[in-house]
Amino acid sequence: MLLPGKVALITGAGRGIGRGIALAFAREGCDIAALARTSTEIEETADAVRALGRRAVTLVCDVADESAVRDAVQTVERDLGPIDILVNNAGYACFKPFTQTDAGMWRRTLDVNLTGPFLCIQAVLPSMMARKSGRIINVSSVAGLKPIADQSAYCASKYGLNGLTKVLALELRPHGIGVHAICPGGVDTQLARENMPDRDKSNWLQPEDIAHAALFLATQSPRAATDEIVVRRFDSTPIGG
Repeated sequence: MLLPGKVALITGAGRGIGRGIALAFAREGCDIAALARTSTEIEETADAVRALGRRAVTLVCDVADESAVRDAVQTVERDLGPIDILVNNAGYACFKPFTQTDAGMWRRTLDVNLTGPFLCIQAVLPSMMARKSGRIINVSSVAGLKPIADQSAYCASKYGLNGLTKVLALELRPHGIGVHAICPGGVDTQLARENMPDRDKSNWLQPEDIAHAALFLATQSPRAATDEIVVRRFDSTPIGG
């Protein structure tokens, strides 16, 4: 096992990429705190984690709610122990042309995709810094690396998340904490199906493809650092190419 006895807090863990990461980590000996806004979905994830022989707790929480995030982290630390790995995966998207993007869409996108990770990181840092150990993995997007039409709010949130990731990689290095970003291309998730219902997704990535990248980052040697991993569809054009 690659993560025996570790504790991971995973946001957006009820489905898609978050669920895939939770199960991948559990198979490697990690206990899982599954956080999402929908209790039914995270309970299903927790049941699957327990079936793999690992402990699991569920946390119904909006990552944009500062007090709720703080309370959730305290619950995890009480029930499972110190958090070794934080995976900021919860995401929101509403793809519209800029002229059709209202302030509510803009705020909600940045609240979940950028402020949410900010709040979760702030909540787990005191313990990680005291132990001089920890991994923070931010699930970003290729939309944080290149402009995509009709995704102004989403691109802004993911560009911001990539910037935050790199700043924290510098600031937290003296404390032994690794900070990384995963930038997937098209992944066949409910979020993608809701926002791009007409796209053919037969050749898109699956959540387990992103979970594989997250597992690599969570188990990387402390002598090495990977700032970001870009995971694109095999038949897509390389970023920057």
